[in-house]
Amino acid sequence: MHSSLSMFTGIVQGLGVLRRRGSGEVEISLPPPMRERLAIGGSIAVNGVCLTVIGLGERSFRSDISAETASRTTLGRIRTEEAVNLELPLSLGSPLDGHIVLGHVDAVGRIEAFYREGEGWTLICSYPPEYRRYLAEKGAVAIDGISLTPYQLDGGTFRCAVIPATYEGTNLKARHSGDPVNLEFDIMAKYVEGMVRVVR
Repeated sequence: MHSSLSMFTGIVQGLGVLRRRGSGEVEISLPPPMRERLAIGGSIAVNGVCLTVIGLGERSFRSDISAETASRTTLGRIRTEEAVNLELPLSLGSPLDGHIVLGHVDAVGRIEAFYREGEGWTLICSYPPEYRRYLAEKGAVAIDGISLTPYQLDGGTFRCAVIPATYEGTNLKARHSGDPVNLEFDIMAKYVEGMVRVVR
């Protein structure tokens, strides 16, 4: 994962495809408008993981994937030709349409159910119990880099409503029950926890 501080919003800007992987490196295709804004040494979020660009092609980029990143996120499990969510970092003056996301994955969760409901979809996700304190009803959580609103926090799972635009514009349309997903919990909840500890 990227070592410097980049900020994202959880609003996916495009879909890429894993073209090649090997020896701790991945090559991912990306839409032309995103290619124009990328530079070697810059940051990009891939399924919610902040990576550093080490090489650029006409329609793709390359990034290193450390052993730690591969083991602590889903990036070590993605297959060739699998679609991934992409987002470039915020620039000064950019609107914050989702919520603050750093690209530092906290845990890998699991999709327990994903089904059509009304005009949208409902996603039920499980997560490690030690992260319950960072979830709030109608708060914020990033799932594979997608800013979503959790509700019905119950028994180690939470639900998120997925609108058609999010479903069509992300890799959620290829997700199924049992799939692992990257989870990043709300950074504001972590800051509050830290301040409370200091006061105590």
